[in-house]
Amino acid sequence: MNLEVNSLTELNSVAEALFNFAEEEKVFIFEGEMGAGKTTFIKALCKHLGVEDVVSSPTFSLVNEYAAGSSTIYHFDFYRIRDIREAYDIGYEEYFYSGHICLIEWPERVEEILPDHYIKVGIQVLSPDKRAFTFSKNYR
Repeated sequence: MNLEVNSLTELNSVAEALFNFAEEEKVFIFEGEMGAGKTTFIKALCKHLGVEDVVSSPTFSLVNEYAAGSSTIYHFDFYRIRDIREAYDIGYEEYFYSGHICLIEWPERVEEILPDHYIKVGIQVLSPDKRAFTFSKNYR
């Protein structure tokens, strides 16, 4: 699925489209260059799911946890990871296989431990205000 947006105000409709596309999938990986808007889109996703907490990138903690009603959302940022053992140290499998939504930035740094199926979200910068989103279901 491909979508283009011209402003931040359109992110809520992209969030809705993503969750409709995902159906029952719970793990989402986000790919895009630095500054493409991965964290901004994750904020929109969390808002769409009812998160009232402040959503921010877990760049140094690796994972943030948000409450959305009776559900939990885990937000990962593996940009600063130096060694895959850091992901093992936080107990990644307890998160990835929890049945809760997992939103993963910089997944290429932990590719070997990603689950066998997930939704891939590609974000491409078209101009300072315009982004292209691509959603795909991935199975290994």
